[in-house]
Amino acid sequence: MTLPLSSSASPDPSSGEALARTNLFDLNEQAMGDWLESLGEPRYRSRQIIQWIHQRRMTDIDQMTDLSKRLRERMVQEVCFDLPRFTEEYPSRDGTIKWLCQLVGGPVVETVYIPEGNRGTLCISSQVGCALNCSFCSTARQGFDRNLSQAEIIGQVWLAQTRLAELGDGKVTNVVFMGMGEPLLNYEPVVGTMQLLLSDLAYGLSKYRVTLSTSGLVPQINRLKDDTPAALAISLHAPTDELRTQLVPINKKYPLAMLMDACRHYFPKGSSRHVTFEYVMLADVNDSVAQAKTLARLLEGVPAKINLIPFNSHPGAQYTCSSKEQIGRFRDVLQKAGYVVTVRKTRGDDVDGACGQLAGDFKDRTGRKVRWIKRGK
Repeated sequence: MTLPLSSSASPDPSSGEALARTNLFDLNEQAMGDWLESLGEPRYRSRQIIQWIHQRRMTDIDQMTDLSKRLRERMVQEVCFDLPRFTEEYPSRDGTIKWLCQLVGGPVVETVYIPEGNRGTLCISSQVGCALNCSFCSTARQGFDRNLSQAEIIGQVWLAQTRLAELGDGKVTNVVFMGMGEPLLNYEPVVGTMQLLLSDLAYGLSKYRVTLSTSGLVPQINRLKDDTPAALAISLHAPTDELRTQLVPINKKYPLAMLMDACRHYFPKGSSRHVTFEYVMLADVNDSVAQAKTLARLLEGVPAKINLIPFNSHPGAQYTCSSKEQIGRFRDVLQKAGYVVTVRKTRGDDVDGACGQLAGDFKDRTGRKVRWIKRGK
């Protein structure tokens, strides 16, 4: 369905007036404080403004009554609240909802809400397309267009909360950076978004409920551990360098030995936390019992949990999913080796909202592939 959702209470972003304004969705608390100081205002006002925007979802400056009249008058002249828009909504029969999220300038990314019991997980995108070209992923078939701004990333959460409140069913309790794009290639906006998600002034999510998934950019992983306490997931998908380089080409630059070393030291010594290793199950490619044993050896000494992901097909896919029986055999080997192993449920596949199926609709700057998107019914 097409949504009549307004993205902003700001001037038209195509106008020169909007371009000169400060978009407050692009600012976390530190940046908001710096901006206020540049206006001669006290930094503590940043706490109030962030609460208005992110907790109360308020973009009407006149309603921000605990701000001084002088500051509100200046904000009317100098700020905007520009967000992307949810333009279409595809509800799945299992309760999952996929939204098409249109960015300024026209590109589209996808945002997926997955309810389960008391949990509501929002899968958000950080780039338009992806440059890493993992061979099993639909997003990779598009190539890469551009990074999202912080406003466009946190805006997906803001819009999802707003829409779920309208529907009167569900709320966001968990956020995962597992949508379109490699989040660590868009580092600053992603970390700024994570800081807002974890802030008690904004979304107040636990560090256990915000997860960044990466294909394995080792320098950024080493930096991330100092910048946020959020959870880390690694798109692993193979137990050897030879196979992983075929499936996840970035492995050629950051091979498994480097990646495992970064993961081994990601959480502080003595921490009970684990890195989650995501492993998509591809029939006759990476799913043998021998490969499970190799994976168990690879992860020795790493605080690891393993998430086995049944492959979700998409147009042009060269792989098929491992059978349930083979996934069970693979899981059993890893459990016998002492690892905590889960098999991910496939959710939202009838609206192409499942893992590996997200694909926007845009003109690829690389021109490598034809883009596609399945329209909801």
